[in-house]
This record gives sequence, C-alpha cells and structure tokens, in this order.
Amino acid sequence: MNEEVVRIPSAGLRLHGALGVPAGLPAGERRPAFLVLHGFGGNCDSVGVIHPTRVLSDFGYVTLRFDMRGCGKSEGEFGRVICLEQVEDLGNALTFLARHPAVDPDRIGVIGSSFGGAVAVYAGGTDPRLAAVISNGGWGHGERKFRGQHPTLEAWAKFTAMLAEGRAHRARTGKSLLVPRGDIVPIPDRVRQNLEKQNVAMLAANSVEMFPAETAQSMFDFRAEEVVGKIAPRPLLLIHAANDSVTPTEQSIEMFKRAGQPAELHLFSGLDHFLFNENSTRVWSVLRDWLGRYFPARA
Repeated sequence: MNEEVVRIPSAGLRLHGALGVPAGLPAGERRPAFLVLHGFGGNCDSVGVIHPTRVLSDFGYVTLRFDMRGCGKSEGEFGRVICLEQVEDLGNALTFLARHPAVDPDRIGVIGSSFGGAVAVYAGGTDPRLAAVISNGGWGHGERKFRGQHPTLEAWAKFTAMLAEGRAHRARTGKSLLVPRGDIVPIPDRVRQNLEKQNVAMLAANSVEMFPAETAQSMFDFRAEEVVGKIAPRPLLLIHAANDSVTPTEQSIEMFKRAGQPAELHLFSGLDHFLFNENSTRVWSVLRDWLGRYFPARA
C-alpha cells in the first residue's frame, strides 16, 4: 500500500489524514474505498486504525484514515470531541475521498471502532452516500451505554454529577470543565495489561487524556440506534466482543434488532473490546467473507 499525507477541509478546519492506494492498482481503475475511523481519544495512528487499514488495503480497497477535529494532528481545540461534529467531519472526508481518481465515488464505505463505530452507524443512517457500514464495538444509545459503564449507584451518581458540574461550570465561567478520560469511559486494568502483554498499544502518541465535560454530554445524548434502520438496503456489519468490558455488548445487539436487511452481527468470545488492536485472524476472516458477499473490492 502506498499512502500519502492529505489535508481534508471540514468546517473551516484542516483534518490530517493518510490516503492509501493498493499496490499495483492499474492506472485509470477505480476501486471501492473505506474511511477508517479512530476511537475515543485516539487518532489515525492508533493500532486499532492501522491494522484494519492494512487489511482492507490487502483486500484491494482504497483507504483514508484521518484524525477527527481536535484529535491527533488535525486542527481544532485539542480534546474537544463532539459526536455530531465528528459526523460532520466524516461527511467532509467522504466528499474529499470521492474526488480521488482511484476511487469509485458510489462505492465508499466506513469502518470504525468504539466511538468511531457509533459515528459510523449514525453517519450511515443519515448520509445516503455511504455504501456500506462496519461498526466494531460501537454503541447506539449514549445514556444506556454510560449506565453499563458506570453500573453501581455510586458510580452513576458520580458520573451524572460530573455532567451537571460541567454544565454549571460552563454557565459560570464560559469555559469548559476538563475531566479525565477514565471518568468518562473506564477501561479495566486487566484489559490494559492483556494488550501490554501482547505488546499492543491501545492508543497512539498524542492521544487525548483530558476532555471537556461537553464531550461526555454529547456522547450521553447520541442515539445512533435511532437511525440505524435507515442504513438498509445498504449493508451493515456489527462486530462486538461477546463479553465486552468497556462498551456493553448489548449496544450492538440492540442496534442489530433495529437494523434493516442486509445486516449481520458477529460476537467474538475470548476477545475483549479492542478487537482490531489484537489483530485477530478470526475477526479478519469474518470481515473478508462479509465484504466478499456484500461489498467486494473487485467485480
């Protein structure tokens, strides 16, 4: 795969990205393409982005991995991650990618992990230009997701108090209250340790560790499951760990219940939230077979 650094215009900002064309692509041939989205606080250099990008390129797709505004090397207030703004960035990246001479503009899909999976589903349900949607460990209902991530009465009271204080702080000072990543989305120590044993970094350099409270509020209010049914008849693939300790597995199950056809849901035992980080051959096999049926790279 040959990648070039690109700058993508979005809402008056420039987003950093890397556009990859499969090796040996004949001149003048147009291929299906994928936008590859990073997760919460990550960027396009995250392992969970690099792995699927390489796999998709090997399968024959053009790829565009990019940093959402406020993340990685993109412009925007660093750490200000707002769901609907990321949906807007995705749409602008789609416009940019569709103009590339190696891309079939009517055959552009999106693949995202965790937060990126939620954004992918929402964008698929609201932007008919997306030809296929793949969500890995994504979520469809922000409030219900957070209740699963902060399950005890004490934890839920602490989380909702943080949201309230964020609103009050903004009203008092005109500035955002910054909160630690783990106060928004807790990640169990055993998950971190497991990936460290495999020498897999969960996050790339320059990842976000402090977020404005508005980030958590935007996630709380986000409802991708309300639009997932509008993706059909375009194909949808939902991938999730069977016992996900970060994003509750029921999030993908509920989206699958609400989806139209064709849609598939695959739950993986023995793996946890960061499926793409682990570079699992089981996951890539499912992805390859699904793409072959519903969104092949070649006629």
